[in-house]
Amino acid sequence: MNRLKDIGKETPLMDGASPMFRQAPVYTDSRAYRMDPEIVRKNRGVCLNPDSPEIECYKILRTRIQQQAKEKKMTTLMITSPNRNEGKTTTCINMGFVFAREFNQTVLLVDCDFKGQDLHKFLGIENDLSLIDYFLHGRPLNELIIWPGIEKLTLISGNKTVPDSSEMLSSEAMHELVTEMGTRYPDRYVFFDAPPVLERSEAISLAPMMDGIIMVVEAGTTSKNEVEKAVSLLPREKFLGFVLNRFIR
Repeated sequence: MNRLKDIGKETPLMDGASPMFRQAPVYTDSRAYRMDPEIVRKNRGVCLNPDSPEIECYKILRTRIQQQAKEKKMTTLMITSPNRNEGKTTTCINMGFVFAREFNQTVLLVDCDFKGQDLHKFLGIENDLSLIDYFLHGRPLNELIIWPGIEKLTLISGNKTVPDSSEMLSSEAMHELVTEMGTRYPDRYVFFDAPPVLERSEAISLAPMMDGIIMVVEAGTTSKNEVEKAVSLLPREKFLGFVLNRFIR
């Protein structure tokens, strides 16, 4: 476990991150862990490197989202896919890296895939506490938030799993939590890494609570019928578009 000793340390750790912040966030209310850059790279966290050729694709995605956010308030975004292993968690992480680089934005990544949470694993962080503890054990939200050592980026993700999380994620408590996360800080985007649409019902339950939805599909793998079926199960007015993921195995 790579626990940082200086919980409130504010020195930027992301390569190439701009030092021009209005005011650096204070992390004393979150648990600080140093992510493993090598594990991040192995899991295709390409936007950790500011010189990565792929980063421009995510910057374009960021710009498109920001443009739509100007037309209507949009702070909570769900990242999902038709099936598992199509790149939704990797996309969520890279979006977090890119959005956190913005001068006046902070980012919170929330793992809602309770049958197999991967956000913390993809960053090389070992952690047990997650949103499951908020619902089942009444743990305060600030005890669940992790700072991975990147300025203006935090996350909630842990090792616990539950066999059926549909009741939790469709509850009024979840609706209130999403609203709280999206409105507490005016400069914050919250990205929810949701389960695949066609495998379980949780993403369908979460969708109406979100300001926007992005679907990740894998080129050459996800079929047209799967895409159409997955989209049909989500509210059209919240659907922002697709991210085409091409992974050379």
